[in-house]
Amino acid sequence: MVLSAVVVLPQPPLLVPELATGAAAETTGLRDACRSAVVRLAAAAPRWIAVGADPGGRRTVGPESAGTFAGFGVDVRVALDTTPGAVTAVPDPEFPLPLLIAGWAAAGTGAALRIRGELVAPDAAPSDCAELGATLAAECAATDGPVGLLIVGDGAATHTEKAPGHLDVRAGRFDEEVAAALAAADATALAALDPVLAEQLWAVGRAPWQVLAGAVTGTGTGTGGARWRGELLHSSAPFGVAYHVAVWTPLP
Repeated sequence: MVLSAVVVLPQPPLLVPELATGAAAETTGLRDACRSAVVRLAAAAPRWIAVGADPGGRRTVGPESAGTFAGFGVDVRVALDTTPGAVTAVPDPEFPLPLLIAGWAAAGTGAALRIRGELVAPDAAPSDCAELGATLAAECAATDGPVGLLIVGDGAATHTEKAPGHLDVRAGRFDEEVAAALAAADATALAALDPVLAEQLWAVGRAPWQVLAGAVTGTGTGTGGARWRGELLHSSAPFGVAYHVAVWTPLP
């Protein structure tokens, strides 16, 4: 079975209502889009592979793992296995943010899901990202049953003076191109993102997006969205950081 669906999410902790506090109103649309996307992913597949970037570098995190948002201010606990009776580890206080978001998103679907995390370094080379994506696609093709791919990462964090990376005028065009690629399911455009520019713009989603590009190319479904339908559910930069939400579904 090849990949049954792909969802792209951002990773701001403020997605979690308990952490949003005064930003709750500003993030309602973003949160709703994220929930809509992952509900669709849950309907498409009970097993997910979540891909994100983390300073700890390349590693796999099993579905028995769990974490907490305590490091962000509130002890909201999440697990990568939401199936009834699942036995999970003690929540890791240093659980990688992309997987915290994956666990939070899964819990919000109300579905029984098992998620495996695949983490890459934020500065991973595009070729390494493409290779990982192709490997994951080949694994899915050899596996019985549907598998969903959850890609987690933010766009540029340099859209305003008050943004984490301050203002960089190149951020606008960068995220316009990312949004267009996600809307069109254009794997070629994602694969072509400049890792140096992405790093300068603090765009931590670059490496995971390029894993996505490698995965859909590796399934044999063609490049540039030739056999994928893309939907951009949300794209904004309310706090100077770009947040994109998208769903890709394979065409017959």
